[in-house]
Amino acid sequence: MKFLYRLVLLLLLTAPAAYAQKGGYTTGVGLRAGGYSSGLTVKHFLSGKNNVAFEGLLTREYAARGGRLTLLLEKHLPVSDIKGLQFYYGAGGHVGSYNGRYYFSDRRYYGRKGKDYYYVYYEEDRNYIAFGADLILGLEYKLPDLPFVVGVDYKPFFEVFDGYTGLYSDAAFSLRFVF
Repeated sequence: MKFLYRLVLLLLLTAPAAYAQKGGYTTGVGLRAGGYSSGLTVKHFLSGKNNVAFEGLLTREYAARGGRLTLLLEKHLPVSDIKGLQFYYGAGGHVGSYNGRYYFSDRRYYGRKGKDYYYVYYEEDRNYIAFGADLILGLEYKLPDLPFVVGVDYKPFFEVFDGYTGLYSDAAFSLRFVF
């Protein structure tokens, strides 16, 4: 356990020096707070000057009681007016597991006074494996003199599970420690 504390301390102390030498960052690890899902985010830039990064998201899906692993390939473009601000776009895929499904059906019947409605709620206790395709658009800003990146993104995704399909929109705020 002492080794882990020393390693984290070493990374914290050397990250600002590494950033000052490179003028950017190579890897960022942090948290993502989103509408559909929140969790861990890891972004790593590939070597070269093409500004391409891999991003991995390990998120918790609260509404569906499950989790999801998402891998994205992103292209970053600097915004020329503001130093440290980057626009990015990309695509990827995900796989997840959900525990149950919660839905309702609208039942209509005709009573004495015309139309009456009532709702029937269902909840299943099964595990579903889901997979799908993701797109991402975002902005991120590298804080000057600090080893942190703040970002916002919009990530629509298409998902298939147990014969059902859906198109969902997710927006999130991210904070990453960079080194």
